[in-house]
Amino acid sequence: MSDDSKPQPDKYTVLLYSDDPAVRDRIRLAIGVRPAADLSVEFVDASTWEECRILLDTYEIDLMVLDGEAAPAGGLGIARQTKDEYAAPPPTCVVIARAADRWLAAFAQVDATLVHPLDPVTTGQTIAAMLRGRRNGVVPLGTMGKLG
Repeated sequence: MSDDSKPQPDKYTVLLYSDDPAVRDRIRLAIGVRPAADLSVEFVDASTWEECRILLDTYEIDLMVLDGEAAPAGGLGIARQTKDEYAAPPPTCVVIARAADRWLAAFAQVDATLVHPLDPVTTGQTIAAMLRGRRNGVVPLGTMGKLG
């Protein structure tokens, strides 16, 4: 007997940004390909703002997870620029080094933050909540109340 009767998880595309491939790998590992039973994630990677822009223009990105410590373009700056330049930017989560930097994330209109080192449980819960919000039509910050 097959398990075809089980509902398949919803699939989402998550853009991971960091100039450091090891950081992208740590974020990917903390999120996992199944952050929740009802969600499946495909990752696309970017190491520069220009690569982020190309991916945003080429794919339907459901969520951006950005390294706040990346250089020369930090995740907070990319988050803000995305919110400023795209009419319907995806929800954005920035991984920051210090919880005290959350005020900067608020200024950048970031939808959620995670703090290094990443806790897999907290990371999975945060990403799952953001993707479920996306599925349910929650409007990300900086979209002027419009989706799509």
